[in-house]
Amino acid sequence: MTKLLTILLVLFAVLGVLVMVLERYAKPVSAEAQSKMSSIIMVLVFILLVGRLLMEVFGG
Repeated sequence: MTKLLTILLVLFAVLGVLVMVLERYAKPVSAEAQSKMSSIIMVLVFILLVGRLLMEVFGG
């Protein structure tokens, strides 16, 4: 149980540092690029869900 808590603590610490660094140094994204990325992500999520469904149906 202590190993799990240690792993979670390290993950949250790394995530916090990553968020702070990205907020400071990230460049703003144009609305056009954001729209393009959003549509790509939606397609990828759909493919992931269909793949997972097929794995469940066919016992993978």
